[in-house]
Amino acid sequence: MGSLPTGTEAVVFDCDGLLVNTEVCWTVAETALFAAHGHPFGPEEKALVIGRTVEAAAEAMADCFGRPGAGADIAAELLERVREELAHGAAALPGAAELVRACRAAVPIAVASNSPRELLDTALESAGLAAYITHSFAADDVPSPKPAPDLYLTACEALGAAPKRSVAFEDSATGISSARAAGLYVAVVPSLPGADLDHDWLGAGLDDPELLDWARELGRDPVC
Repeated sequence: MGSLPTGTEAVVFDCDGLLVNTEVCWTVAETALFAAHGHPFGPEEKALVIGRTVEAAAEAMADCFGRPGAGADIAAELLERVREELAHGAAALPGAAELVRACRAAVPIAVASNSPRELLDTALESAGLAAYITHSFAADDVPSPKPAPDLYLTACEALGAAPKRSVAFEDSATGISSARAAGLYVAVVPSLPGADLDHDWLGAGLDDPELLDWARELGRDPVC
C-alpha cells in the first residue's frame, strides 16, 4: 500500500491521539492549566506541547508563562489534571482496534508512547486495547523519550525486528522524528489538522479501508 511495505517485521503504534482519544483529556487539562496561569490556549499552544513528554510539555509551558525553572511544578499540576480527565475514560479512535488486531494476527506489535507508564496503561485499558498489546513502552522506560529514537529502538529490539523493516504509526511531529531517527517507515494520522508532517503514508484515520487491506497483506511480500 503506497510506501508501506507488506513485508514488514513489526508494527509499533503511538498511543495518545493515535490509538486512543486521549488528546481530548490532554487538551482539557492543558487549557485549564494555561487559563490558571492567565494565558489562552489555542492551536499554536497545542502545537507547542503535543506529542511531548509531561516534563517537556511543562518546560515549554513554563517558558510560555514567563516562569523559567518552574517546569517541575507545572509538570506535577499537568499530570494531576490529565489523571483526573482520564479517570472518566477514553475511547479507542475509529479503526484502532480493528487495525491492531489485524496487524497482531500477522506480525509482532507494540506501543511506544511519550506518556508516563501510569497514563499509558490507563489509556490502553480504558480503550479496551490492553488485551491485544503484549509489549508497551512508556517515556519512563527509556533514557531519552521521543523525539529521541530510544522508544522505537527498544520496541523493535523487544519484538526481534529490524527497525528498517518495521512500521511506526504516529500523529505528531515529535513522534515522527523519533521513528525516523530509529529508521522505521512512518504512517501518519495527524492529530492537528493542516499539519505538514513527514510520512510514508498519510491518512485521515486508522479506519481508512486501505490500512486494513495493507494489514491483511502483512508478511506476504519482501521489503525492498
